[in-house]
Amino acid sequence: MSARIVCIGECMVELRERPDGTLTRGHGGDTLNTAVYLARLGEHVDYATALGDDPWSDEMVRHWRDEGIGTSLVRRIAGRLPGLYVIQTDTSGERRFVYWRDSAAARTLFDQPDVADLIDALSGYDLLYFSGITLSIYGAAGRTALFAAVDAVRVRGGRVAFDTNFRPRGWPDRDVARATYREALARADVVLASTEDLEPLFGPDGTHELAAHAGHAECVLKFAHPAVRIGSVDAGSVIAAPPVADVIDTTAAGDSFAAAYLAARLRGFSPAEAAAAGHRLAGIVVRHHGAIVPRDAMPLDILLPAALPHEA
Repeated sequence: MSARIVCIGECMVELRERPDGTLTRGHGGDTLNTAVYLARLGEHVDYATALGDDPWSDEMVRHWRDEGIGTSLVRRIAGRLPGLYVIQTDTSGERRFVYWRDSAAARTLFDQPDVADLIDALSGYDLLYFSGITLSIYGAAGRTALFAAVDAVRVRGGRVAFDTNFRPRGWPDRDVARATYREALARADVVLASTEDLEPLFGPDGTHELAAHAGHAECVLKFAHPAVRIGSVDAGSVIAAPPVADVIDTTAAGDSFAAAYLAARLRGFSPAEAAAAGHRLAGIVVRHHGAIVPRDAMPLDILLPAALPHEA
């Protein structure tokens, strides 16, 4: 029987700016992107968020169901709208985001009258996945409720995965951000971190923040160059990514890596093999525009590595 996974966070309307200034519309968000790729890799995954009662929210839910994502934990809030962001990409595929999300429905997920029922429902999953962006959209009470759900998952024997995705604009008070991240790291069984997240948050030696959690968590540290270190911050195995020459858009590279890594680990692959699978999927995603690539762009053998990855 496959594991039951729940991803928690926010999905927004996505507008991608073309070179001529015109826009194309889609939708995305870090944990939603991961949920889509998990579902495409054959995992049983549900998404927990709040949306409005508008046509764009309707469209999102239809799309998620078409992707095979469960939507029983999607709350619909009358009079609210989803957030919105615009992506601009430069000639090397690096992206810039501009957001409109302060009153987005997703921020109210843990403010609803049925929050106790939601926490109970979340506690029944085998793996709960959330990110630093997830944490940033809730207030103090919402984060307390989320951590209650995280604790309940672990009490019932489930596991928790935390992706450190750190966006400074989401955290006006950096001290609150650091304290909240430490709470999340202390509860996680799997940490998907990056130097690009930890150093702006904790300082030049930010990666050593993971050291306090290496004893209880499987730590995967992504570097600015395409490689990850698994295990010890100073002496773990380094798994390099194959070079990708034709990068178009790096949106969702990390989200897709997380999906393939977690799916591979759930299927019994070693951390090194899981990292190789993550690199392979991310290498496909960055060759396409937007967060979600066409279905036919994903090869069927992502979780069947042809050879053990290189370790250094």
